[in-house]
Order: sequence, then structure tokens, then C-alpha cells
Amino acid sequence: MQKNQIFSSILLVFLLFAAIITTMADSQPSKVHIVYTEKPEDQEAEEYHIKTLASVLGSEEAAKEALIYSYKHAASGFSAKLTAEQVLELSKQPGVLQVVPSQTVQLHTGRV
Repeated sequence: MQKNQIFSSILLVFLLFAAIITTMADSQPSKVHIVYTEKPEDQEAEEYHIKTLASVLGSEEAAKEALIYSYKHAASGFSAKLTAEQVLELSKQPGVLQVVPSQTVQLHTGRV
């Protein structure tokens, strides 16, 4: 084989591998997470939550689609459908205190 053919073969394998990795990253399942944030002082809570989420998702439209609920009273935060990669990026954003997976729990009592 000539050097050009070897280089072309290596480049083709690299490009195929990159395409597979990109496809796998794009197909990560989204799971619902609760994102606790600092309480915004200069804007409405939901607007602040959407802007925080948009900083990771790329647009306010994508943030509004992912947003499930905006918590405003007892705590500041929101629930949203996020991939594992988005959770990591969001947890690094200013004002984000904690990101935890949402889970349903069943209460048990001592009464029958």
C-alpha cells in the first residue's frame, strides 16, 4: 500500500469512529432531574430558571421544552429532562446549587 492509501484508510476509520461517538452522545436518554438554584433577586424565578437551563441547552426554546416545573416558593429551582452530560454542564453554572435525579418514593406508615 502507498502512504496516501494508508493515510486515507486511517482517516476514514477515524471519521467513522467520530460519527459513532457523536451519534451515541446525541442519543443519551433524558431523565428528569431537580435543579436547586439560588433565589434570583433581579428577575422572575421562572425567567431565571429558563436562562440558566438555556445556557446549557443552547436556546430558550430548548429550555422551555425541557422544563417541567419551576419551583418558586419554598425553594428556588426547577425540574427538567436532562442527559447525563447536560447534568454535568448545568452543575457548573453560576447560581446552581445542586442537581439531583428525580425519584418517586413510597411512604410507609405504622398504621394499618
